[in-house]
Amino acid sequence: MGSNRPENRKGQPVQGPSKAAVTTRALSVGYGRETIVADINLILPKGELLALVGSNGSGKTTLLRTIAGLLKPISGSLEVLGGPPLAQPWRVAYMGQFHPSSFMLPLRAIEVVRMSRFAAHGLLGRLTAEDEKAVEEAIDLMGLGGIAMRPLNTLSGGQRQRVFIAQAFAHKAELILLDEPATNIDASSRETYRSHVRDLAKRGVSTIIATHDIEEAAACDQTLLLAHRVVAYGKGEEVLTAEALLSTFGIVGKYKEGRIVLVEREHGHGCD
Repeated sequence: MGSNRPENRKGQPVQGPSKAAVTTRALSVGYGRETIVADINLILPKGELLALVGSNGSGKTTLLRTIAGLLKPISGSLEVLGGPPLAQPWRVAYMGQFHPSSFMLPLRAIEVVRMSRFAAHGLLGRLTAEDEKAVEEAIDLMGLGGIAMRPLNTLSGGQRQRVFIAQAFAHKAELILLDEPATNIDASSRETYRSHVRDLAKRGVSTIIATHDIEEAAACDQTLLLAHRVVAYGKGEEVLTAEALLSTFGIVGKYKEGRIVLVEREHGHGCD
């Protein structure tokens, strides 16, 4: 008897509707047998923004890579858009911190952005007019029109970072994973990508941002503070407390009218 379940563009059964973009239960992440962060429990509804906040080595990148399907969970459960990670890769866009393959090949900036569309077609698939439109829109959004034809390895660090952000946006994914996207870019570019993820959230797109920026975290719907453990998880205004920041960074934040206006090192405490 044939199945009446709908199929996706790859001819595979579509997962049933899920109210969450990402769900973890007692999740432990790490490399090999080494656990970096244990017992992560979170639910990210569709159309919401989650900030992963912590210092270098705190577990932000490890968790993002696990959600992206690049690392296997050590233990616990992880659902991404209602299924296992990488079950439907065209629905998830991941921008990591390191892009070695992009420098090994003589790729132009526009070709790097076009790579985002391969998840739907494969490396040898023919890009459609819709694909090219998505690429053009992302290039325009991040102000790359004047450098789109230049080789990536001739661009400055900030220009390259904008190329990789554009690549993530051109994916047209339902879940976007951004690892330190604000690195090396100017204030205008930071506001551009932040504004865009807020606009995408109104259309049901979820975004997870790994960041050191506490004010960026405060603007997200949820915040997860990491320091090789889960320090706090919840709404930004509830978890971004002086005590939690001290546990996370060894610093405390001062607030004015609900906003962080100053961050200073707490006397008598080191920063690990």
